[in-house]
Amino acid sequence: MPLSRLQLLTLLTLMAFAANSLLCRLALFDERMDPALFTLLRLTSGALMLFLLCATRRPSPPRQGDWGGALALITYAAAFSFAYLTLTTGTGALLLFAAVQLSMLIPPLLRGERLPPRQWGGLLLAMAGLIVLLLPGITAPDPLGAVLMMAAGIAWACYSLRAPRFSDPLAANAGHFLRASLLAALLYLLLGRLEASPTAIGYALASGALASGLGYALWYRVLPQLGRTLAASVQLLVPLLAALGGLIWLDESWSWRLLLSTLGIVGGIALVIWGRPGAERNAPDKT
Repeated sequence: MPLSRLQLLTLLTLMAFAANSLLCRLALFDERMDPALFTLLRLTSGALMLFLLCATRRPSPPRQGDWGGALALITYAAAFSFAYLTLTTGTGALLLFAAVQLSMLIPPLLRGERLPPRQWGGLLLAMAGLIVLLLPGITAPDPLGAVLMMAAGIAWACYSLRAPRFSDPLAANAGHFLRASLLAALLYLLLGRLEASPTAIGYALASGALASGLGYALWYRVLPQLGRTLAASVQLLVPLLAALGGLIWLDESWSWRLLLSTLGIVGGIALVIWGRPGAERNAPDKT
């Protein structure tokens, strides 16, 4: 794949990931949409898009996915939506990013792997940034929203760690989204309400079909070309792009607390990524 095309597809993918935060916040904050309905429409439209993409391939991919992945996905999607009732776009994206990246470090540590000094320094810096963000104060995020978004990040990390079990990532995502949409329907019946504007419905469908379904398809297209370390590095841009979108489209403002925590979390995770042993840096990600 030519470098210029790879760069374009990577940028589009990162923008799609960041757009999920912005579209959710627009639907819930501007249009007062019910978060359970947003979750249902997002997962259902995402499943439809993924199955349509799978159907265009020959031969047809095998059925993949399981209920364990679906449970992790619905936990992520539901907690994500309910968290954005109270969080700003940038704060939510930063908490999600921090929770995902830090959670991904736990399995290697449990297996007894030792981190190089640079990675330990990055981990401590990221934790310090997270603490700065969550300390009580006038500009601190809503505690319940923060807990929900960190739970969403942990669930997404669990979902990502299951990916190597499946030979076809796109087909596996389609299966997971379909199963999760059934769980989202149950959640909606328990907690949701039907009232929603056409604009809000459009935001939810765009989040599912474009930012999620098509975004994941693009990600798995560029992932083998980027390699593990570069792929992890470019994801540092996602919370920054989400925050920029909140500034432009939702008139959200940045505080010194958010700026310092962003520098700590993003900078710390960057040190963790770049502190990996050299043998990993060029190894392609198999997820």
